[in-house]
Amino acid sequence: MIWSFLMPKIDHDRVLAAIRAAEARTSGEIRVLVARHKAADPVAAAQGYFNELGMAKSPWRNGVLIFVAPRSRNFAVIGDSAVHEKCGDAFWKGLAEAMGGYFKEGRFTEGLVHGVERAGELLATTFPRAPGDQPAAGPEASEVD
Repeated sequence: MIWSFLMPKIDHDRVLAAIRAAEARTSGEIRVLVARHKAADPVAAAQGYFNELGMAKSPWRNGVLIFVAPRSRNFAVIGDSAVHEKCGDAFWKGLAEAMGGYFKEGRFTEGLVHGVERAGELLATTFPRAPGDQPAAGPEASEVD
């Protein structure tokens, strides 16, 4: 199981299943990234990884990244420009508050799954999968140093 040394209560398979289910309904992409390092500014770190992973290269600009830095006890959820235009700051703030509630209770899997599902609902509504759309390369839930 990935992440076992960082967050022992993560069910990697359940997070991947949530990503698969969410992405099946949208042309958007959702990734979860857990950092082994501290991140003083999780939004800036997430934006850096968003670009490094090539998520900003989508022609629809409809990717979402959930970035978690357990060592600094923080996280960020960011969306590409087209996603942000559709939902605004209120969506991200509400989602972060809900996920943070799960994390504070030590329910990391539930927090991540909640974030993926809510992002998936937003993407399915605003960027539904069209006939012929190819799914993302594969669900991504990974670690970085």
